[in-house]
Amino acid sequence: MKTGPLRLGISRCLLGDEVRFDGGHKRDNFLTDVLGPYVEWVPVCPEVEAGLGTPREAMRLVGDPRHPRVLTIKSGQDHTRELEKMTRHRLEELGDLDLSGFVFKRGSPSCGVERVRVYTEQGMPSHSGAGIFARAFVDRFPLIPVEEEGRLCDAPLRENFIERVFCYRRYQDLLESGVTRQAVVRFHTIHKYLLMAHSPQHYQVLGRLVGQAERHRPKELAQRYGDLFMKALAVKATVRKHVNVLQHILGYFKDQLAAREKAGLLAVIEDYHQGLTPLIVPLTLIKHYVQMFDVQYIRDQVYLNPHPKELMLRNHV
Repeated sequence: MKTGPLRLGISRCLLGDEVRFDGGHKRDNFLTDVLGPYVEWVPVCPEVEAGLGTPREAMRLVGDPRHPRVLTIKSGQDHTRELEKMTRHRLEELGDLDLSGFVFKRGSPSCGVERVRVYTEQGMPSHSGAGIFARAFVDRFPLIPVEEEGRLCDAPLRENFIERVFCYRRYQDLLESGVTRQAVVRFHTIHKYLLMAHSPQHYQVLGRLVGQAERHRPKELAQRYGDLFMKALAVKATVRKHVNVLQHILGYFKDQLAAREKAGLLAVIEDYHQGLTPLIVPLTLIKHYVQMFDVQYIRDQVYLNPHPKELMLRNHV
């Protein structure tokens, strides 16, 4: 299967571009220095692209949280129309770029994904809104993984987001490869344990869907699968679910292990269960045995390598 570029949208200020209202930036070292070598960034600054200039008067959301206006804080100038026009135009462009994810600036009246302050006409705030551009992006591209840079400081959230990004890229590759029913079944097979680590319930539903693949046209099957697939990965993976997956994988070669080796692996899994070691420790040992005993079904599982090991994401979860 041909693999397309891992192209992510990003709020420009997070790359270090001086486009914020005060003429500054919010460069994020993880995004630029660690994740950057693996992705092609597509920078967006809605406020600059709407022609508001840098520096500019700070703005905030006002009114109905579902349909707020964007007003400057001191002068009360309304920039809603300019931002909405820019958003419509930019979303059309982004639709042609095959994005696999988007990282937004937290709290921004244009880019905040959630809990953005929305003020009443009397000036009382509530954390119930979303930025004009971010809300429209999510509505237009509901399957594309999105996250705010502030939440990426949390190791499990960071690992989950980047995992979803790489999974969505693989799903895009599936769609672009001339999808067949067999290809969807194969896609489901190699993602089995990753899905189980997130949502066993979704995995069962997806299993029934591919089990009835002949009832659907290939493109329809792939689209239905993709919607459920991304919803499953959005469910938080937990230690308990990871332990369940590790034990399932162990079952494929437990009879080939010596008693001492099996006990050692079970002890490492239990250490992870108790929070004494990160996930990378039992996974490394399991991958060693998978290679040793040439267990192809497990070796092909995306769960073992959902993203580049150099990112070291599973060293912290």
